[in-house]
Amino acid sequence: MAQSQEISWTNKSVLKLAKGNDPIAVIEKRARDLALRAHDAGWKGPPYDPIAIADLLKIPVEANASVADARIVARHHQLTIQYNPTQARTRVRFSIAHEIAHTLFPDVAEEVRNRGGSRSVSDDWQLEVLCNIAAAEFIMPMGSMHPTEKLSSIEEMVIQRKRFDVSVEAFLIRAIKMTSESAAMFCASAVQTDADVTQYRVDYTIPSKTAPDLPIRGRLIPRDSVVYSCTAIGYTDKKTENWFSHERVSVECVGIPTFFGSNVPRVAGVVRFSKDTRLDPLKFVHGNVLDPRGSSNKVVCQLVNDQARVWGGGVAKSAGQKFPEAQRKFSEWIAGLPRSQRLGSVHFAPVNDSLTIASLVGQEGFGAATAPRIRYAALEKCFEKVSEFAGRKSATVHMPRLGAGQSGGQWETVEEMVRSTFIPDHISVTIYDLPPKRGTPPGPFDESRQ
Repeated sequence: MAQSQEISWTNKSVLKLAKGNDPIAVIEKRARDLALRAHDAGWKGPPYDPIAIADLLKIPVEANASVADARIVARHHQLTIQYNPTQARTRVRFSIAHEIAHTLFPDVAEEVRNRGGSRSVSDDWQLEVLCNIAAAEFIMPMGSMHPTEKLSSIEEMVIQRKRFDVSVEAFLIRAIKMTSESAAMFCASAVQTDADVTQYRVDYTIPSKTAPDLPIRGRLIPRDSVVYSCTAIGYTDKKTENWFSHERVSVECVGIPTFFGSNVPRVAGVVRFSKDTRLDPLKFVHGNVLDPRGSSNKVVCQLVNDQARVWGGGVAKSAGQKFPEAQRKFSEWIAGLPRSQRLGSVHFAPVNDSLTIASLVGQEGFGAATAPRIRYAALEKCFEKVSEFAGRKSATVHMPRLGAGQSGGQWETVEEMVRSTFIPDHISVTIYDLPPKRGTPPGPFDESRQ
């Protein structure tokens, strides 16, 4: 069996992007930030139109039947995306999203970027893999799918993705991020080995929140694997195998479109582990967030708007009543901060030796409005600052379902932001719901009630 190994990143564009960091983590962060900017600008779905992101970036998108698939070119210092309109609609949307992903690389304007890469550049597949990961964030962004306890079968997911009008690859990426099942998704491409044999290589893997992140990017898949059964686009198969880990696991695969220039389908798959290897690091409890659980240092987060002078509603109002001195310090702080600098800022107010109230300025204005007042990009910046603070203080983080109340946000989007910011930093986070009233069925928590 092939030895486990990580990708040795060599592509010049990838190296310029990563600057010594993990390229996959960097591209996911940049793509997510851009998608959050689009949300703030009124982007809605599903389906989510990637052209709206191109419009946000002021990049023209043109139909051109002479283009093999899609490409991004620089003309007179202006980037332009061209796509072949005769392709299937889902492929067109993914291809446009893929070309938008190229704009996340600092050297995008230096040469024409064709979807599928250049056959004359041996490591261009690395750039294409990263653009596919980013493209999935653009057509199935945070908040586009509800959490699930268990993934459907590969065949059912191929059908389900049609409701979102997205590719199988994009659907599987979002589905794996939203499930509690211990599982991982992967994509693999056919390559020629030194022995001039066609073999599949793992392009990338994405684990669910309860699964291990195994270091198998770049691994060659054994030829007796079920992966080799998916000989055409849409073909599926499944089998219990042990190449993915030292234990036997269930592997389900489907053939997906290849990169341009190859006649061998790529393969996307789901690996289901036999048992959960760890608990979900994001804990949900019923209780009062202003009475946080645990004996360690704790940071309680609350969402405030950029015009606030005092803590006026929901958790913030209760916090002001319980911790008036902390509210006074916040009022002094925000009064001295120009409004243009407030969104994305955080005020930390210690109330005793082990508890700090963090006021996250992630909402623009207050009161009735025709559009949600939450600003996801600003809130993500706030989370990053809280994670850094909690790390320095060896503290746990506690919050209600931020954004799910009067600010008009989607908790599903905020939850993914919480997971992607705090969990990689090994910060323990607890989410508080009010206990359901007697005789009332439990439902989503509204932070304005607490």
